[in-house]
Order: sequence, then structure tokens, then C-alpha cells
Amino acid sequence: GWCPLSPTGAQTTQLLVEPPWRPAVLWDRVTLTCQGSGTASATTWYEDRQRWGQEGGDHFTVTQRGTYMCDRPSSGLSPPMNVSDDQVVLQVPAWALLEGETLTLHCRY
Repeated sequence: GWCPLSPTGAQTTQLLVEPPWRPAVLWDRVTLTCQGSGTASATTWYEDRQRWGQEGGDHFTVTQRGTYMCDRPSSGLSPPMNVSDDQVVLQVPAWALLEGETLTLHCRY
């Protein structure tokens, strides 16, 4: 794994998506993983900005479209991750790219 750092050096909470393409689409059987400091059992999940399910578990497979976030007490709330059910999508890699790198796009339908 990796530990993303904020500009001040503090750990932040991130949502990782598998398969690693954005936008995430429901028919891809998307798994979200909450990465941050603290224990996985302290994870709180949010769907469409509402507390969703129970605390605990750092990953799950998405079963409906929506905007998801997770919270870890030690590192805070993650940025939102949208999972759509669009029929046609142009996807880009979910990881960061550097200038000059080759970019692979996926047109999916």
C-alpha cells in the first residue's frame, strides 16, 4: 500500500477503486477500499453524504450507484468517489499521471 501525504505531511484518508479506472461504473463490480491511519474497524462509510451501514471494514463491493466516502478518526474524511450506472463511459486511470507519460483511455459500453 501507500500512504498519501497532505502538503503539511499529515496522513489523509483516501478511497481506492478496483478496477482502477474513473469514472467507476456499477457494472464493473467496483470494490472501494478506505485507506488511512487507524484500524479498519474504525472505518465509517457514507453513501450520498448519509452515514451508511455500520462501522468496520475497510473495503466493500458497491451494489448501487451513488457517491461514497469513508472516514477514519485519525486521518479524517476521504474525498468523494462517484459510482455511476452510465451505459457508455470514457475512463481514465485512477492513479496519478505525470506530464509526458502515456495516457490510456478506455471507451466502455
